[in-house]
Amino acid sequence: MSDILVHTEAGVTTLTFNRPDKKNSITAAMYAALADALEAAEADPAVRCVLFQGNETTFSAGNDIGDFLNNPPATQDSPVFRFLRGIAQFSKPALAVVCGPAVGIGTTLLFHCDLVYAGDNAAFSMPFVNLGLCPEAASSLLVPQMLGYHRAAEALLLGEPFMAEAALEVGLVNRVLPPMEAAGYAQAVARKLAAKPISSLIETKRLMKKSQSQLVMAQMAEEGVSFGRMLGEPAAKEAFGAFMERRKPDFSKV
Repeated sequence: MSDILVHTEAGVTTLTFNRPDKKNSITAAMYAALADALEAAEADPAVRCVLFQGNETTFSAGNDIGDFLNNPPATQDSPVFRFLRGIAQFSKPALAVVCGPAVGIGTTLLFHCDLVYAGDNAAFSMPFVNLGLCPEAASSLLVPQMLGYHRAAEALLLGEPFMAEAALEVGLVNRVLPPMEAAGYAQAVARKLAAKPISSLIETKRLMKKSQSQLVMAQMAEEGVSFGRMLGEPAAKEAFGAFMERRKPDFSKV
């Protein structure tokens, strides 16, 4: 599909968010395409790593709210959950290059990547509470582990953006570059990885992640149950209604 571009060359599968008119917000169909691409990359012995990217001004604005309300994730087999499981269990190296806004899933998917590069215009945010929801993608586990509890509480309870240099300081990104240079740099790193023995890459990643892999999947499943329940509760209805009506939400009665 044109909203997700899939290109494989020199052992690297590049997955590009390609919906610039909607700030690369993600629909159910896009999640399905991403999940399918990850499955194909996992199965293809010629693919050594995957790289997620947007463009120089926007990584992703997160879920497309209109599509999300029309196609809510009803079961664990919904496209968004297929994608989340796919990236959490992907055995080969996963990279991302982030420029501009990375909202919601645009940030939480990064905690499952092995290497992340950012433009100096990157802005990361996880505003789930502001939508009457809870974290997803096991971020309630992984964010405190990486950022420390108090910084994680600031990021998840307030839901306010933090910039590239702050992300570098806490280890969410490996390097900050000018936006016009970031994609080329990430692609060069991906090709460097692709030249290495795939068996060593997979085993090294497995060993690094094995102590928490079951915890991640369990946390993701619990978050999914809570997320689905909260989606039908008054706070989320007020938040999404306010978003669609372009007004400030009023949570005083929910």
